[in-house]
Amino acid sequence: MDDLQHQRTSCQEAVNHFLLRISEKKQLNAFLEVFEEEALERARELDQQRLTGAPLGKLHGVVIGLKDVISYRGHTLSASSNMLADYTAVYSATVVERLLAEGAIIIGRQNCDEFAMGSSNEHSAFGPVRNDADNDRVPGGSSGGSAVAVQAGLCMVSLGSDTGGSVRQPADFCGVVGLKPSYGRISRYGLIAYASTFDQIGIFSRTVADAALVLEVIAGADQMDSTVSTAPVESYSRLLRSETNPPKKYRLAYFRQALDHPSLDPEIKTAFTGLIERLTAEGHTITPIEFELLDYVVPTYYVLTTAEASTNLSRYDGVKFGHQTTEKCDDLTAFYKKNRSEGFGREVKKRIMLGTFVLSAFYFDAYFAKAQQIRRLLQEKSTEIFNSYDALISPNAPCTAFKLGEKQGDATEMYLADIYTVFANLVGIPGISLPLFHNNAGMPFGIQVMSDQLKELSLLTLSDQLMQAEGIN
Repeated sequence: MDDLQHQRTSCQEAVNHFLLRISEKKQLNAFLEVFEEEALERARELDQQRLTGAPLGKLHGVVIGLKDVISYRGHTLSASSNMLADYTAVYSATVVERLLAEGAIIIGRQNCDEFAMGSSNEHSAFGPVRNDADNDRVPGGSSGGSAVAVQAGLCMVSLGSDTGGSVRQPADFCGVVGLKPSYGRISRYGLIAYASTFDQIGIFSRTVADAALVLEVIAGADQMDSTVSTAPVESYSRLLRSETNPPKKYRLAYFRQALDHPSLDPEIKTAFTGLIERLTAEGHTITPIEFELLDYVVPTYYVLTTAEASTNLSRYDGVKFGHQTTEKCDDLTAFYKKNRSEGFGREVKKRIMLGTFVLSAFYFDAYFAKAQQIRRLLQEKSTEIFNSYDALISPNAPCTAFKLGEKQGDATEMYLADIYTVFANLVGIPGISLPLFHNNAGMPFGIQVMSDQLKELSLLTLSDQLMQAEGIN
């Protein structure tokens, strides 16, 4: 932004740079559609605005990509699914309107797991996304295209969505910052729903400061979403390194069971243990705490989210919304069945069926009701933790980015990739992935930091401090 204001570059030059990068990196399959002419026209308008001396927005000239579940009026919105392959959005999400109002440039829509269901970005109807650090590896999911776009320098910032780790886990696999704010901190109006009590729009960026600025712009009350918090939005970007918010020594906790879990890669455990030692030496208090419910969080998450998905995706029947078969059907039931069988991919079908099963009369109490009870216990645990500690730290995932196709035959192993991230969604707290490390194969990974609900300023300040302490700005 400073370069723009001092005439050292222009918005058009920035857009042309990213368009070239996108063209050079087509093999990553990060973008489903690039708004080339529109982005260039927007850049010309912003350049002219700057030359006239008009006030500039907070995101003047910032080039941003959108995960293909965020509505942008007049543009295709497919959720990376054949079900919505030809659907054009009729309105813009609140976050999109706020980005544009502050001078951002939307450069395209980004590939993701179909209807945001997946942990590897191998479940898109339009092909998998590839990790820029190793094109034979996954970028994580479901917001893999959004993570890779920032990783590979195809845009400055991306917006994704996080239902159980879909921003933090791909950020971890791709070595970028990935922020999931508190549930209700950002309006979900215009976000295609997967699981409505879990979903939250999140941010991918290179730095904590960039994530803080974007959050400042898109957060806050919205009359179009009754679940949004009306709490004031703090000036995250201004306060991040201000004299009124100086660095301090934090009281941090981690789940002992998370570090001792057999699924955790030894290199990740070693790096995490080393970080604890360094933070302790710097004067922070790091305390292991018991978390006997760790092995329950993934089953609880999948019972509840698939139940909500079954309900949310019932509207896609080929009549109200979505793909309509060209085959002749004898009755309405067969017509619906054919539309949904052709429109949805295997992973989405699997989750819809699981959700329908746990909501059925015979199994509702055994599964859905029990999962809700565990969710309540987790919320009580969260309250207890943040009454005593400033933040909770953990790995983001039990492993680094794995090979494409490596886990496709084992759904249980794939779902367990979410073991460290779903806690934040179950209890509604904010979490961020910080890119601090690389393994011996050169693949990035980091740590997850979580704080109490609506304590994004504290979370961002701590995260910025951790990044600087590790020599990453």
